Amino acid sequence: MSASQPKLLDLVRAALRCRHYSLRTETAYLDWIKRYIRFHGKRHPKELGAEAIAAFLTHLAVDRQVAAATQNQALNGLLFLYRVVLHEPMDQPWGFVRAKEPQRLPVVFTREEIQLLFAHLNGLPRLVTGLLYGSGLRLLECLRLRVKDLDFNLGQVTVREGKGGKSRVTLLPRSLEPALQRQVQQVRLLHEEDLAVGWGAVLLPTALERKYPAAPFEPGWQYVFPASHLSLDPRSGIRRRHHLSESVPQKAVKTALRPARMELPDPPPQLCHPPAGGRLRHPHRPGTARPQRCPDHHDLHSCPQPGWQSRPESAGPALTGTPACQSYLNQDPAGRFQTLLAKPSPGTARWLPAGVDVFLVAPTG
Repeated sequence: MSASQPKLLDLVRAALRCRHYSLRTETAYLDWIKRYIRFHGKRHPKELGAEAIAAFLTHLAVDRQVAAATQNQALNGLLFLYRVVLHEPMDQPWGFVRAKEPQRLPVVFTREEIQLLFAHLNGLPRLVTGLLYGSGLRLLECLRLRVKDLDFNLGQVTVREGKGGKSRVTLLPRSLEPALQRQVQQVRLLHEEDLAVGWGAVLLPTALERKYPAAPFEPGWQYVFPASHLSLDPRSGIRRRHHLSESVPQKAVKTALRPARMELPDPPPQLCHPPAGGRLRHPHRPGTARPQRCPDHHDLHSCPQPGWQSRPESAGPALTGTPACQSYLNQDPAGRFQTLLAKPSPGTARWLPAGVDVFLVAPTG
């Protein structure tokens, strides 16, 4: 190979970054390509084909006994290598042994278990965990929140570029507003200290840093949960303050389970409220779950479900609920939730977006 010709992994890295793949996806794809090359005796992938991919994937399932998701990730990485980087038409190699995907019943904490867990959490991990449960955020979505994403006036949180690059709006729990306001104030003080010593810049998505050079130093772009120390950006090599590591709340929750005498099932339950976590608790059997019928919510509106009918407006108001429910309706002048989707049967419960209690459909007569 000539000195001017780029290396294969450099071409893969450039193709991933050109398509704005995440750093974790980039690391995973490069790792699988390295393993694939070593498995075939360090031969160049151009000399290999679909049969070589099938042999490698079969090795993962049979010899390494990896999970189905791990095998699919390796397949996607190799298909990206051949189709995008090497520009070779590659059909999926169906002639390989697929790892068996187990059918697990989703498990969630009951309300009593959640209260017991929160009683053994304190400080920043408790605030992060409360936001996960109350707003229905995923862990990285919560840790990547910026100060400007919290709207205390409207009581909502804006999630930008979440899973799949999608943005959405969810509810901000009223009980967490005082703690979040104190956290934002501490972030502003920390940002002022960083600016005083010549730091204070934060990572911006895509090319916003070039378009708005002063934006990385603005308080609104700072992370709500910043790290305690500066670190090097793995891509640019610039030293700046990143967001809090996801291991901090994870370790705190794991530690809080011990004094609470709660065993963590496998897989561990998610603290997300149903819309983002996709885990709905059975209305009459706490601790068990029912299958998810509705995809992720992209806004605050209810999601239509098969076989469910909208209550006709001529039937008049038929919504009752807890005081928190009625309070939310009073704060909703636009009437976004006045017409809910529910089965036309008395006493049917309907899950609403994160942070809102369950409404009950009263008997219609």
